[in-house]
Amino acid sequence: MSYYKYHVFFCTNSRESGEQCCEQCNATEIRGYAKAKIKELGLSGEGKIRINSAGCLDRCELGPVLVVYPEETWYCYLDREDIDEIIDKHLIGGQIVERLLI
Repeated sequence: MSYYKYHVFFCTNSRESGEQCCEQCNATEIRGYAKAKIKELGLSGEGKIRINSAGCLDRCELGPVLVVYPEETWYCYLDREDIDEIIDKHLIGGQIVERLLI
């Protein structure tokens, strides 16, 4: 059994070349929002949910992106409302958010 029920990796990669990257879409800020929201809801810690930063997940053209393990579910998102939906439906409710899948 995994230490966490869900492990969520947010790509926060920044490319100095100016090429498309998740950080151009405020990925670090949104990741911070998700981490705070999970803590606020009492969903962080052993057996629960872990929010992490990741280096490049190599899906920049679809970004910003995150991936939820153990299901290996990939999402794109635009704003906090999308993150709230992923938290509510997937991480709490166990349902895939089809409209945000990549």
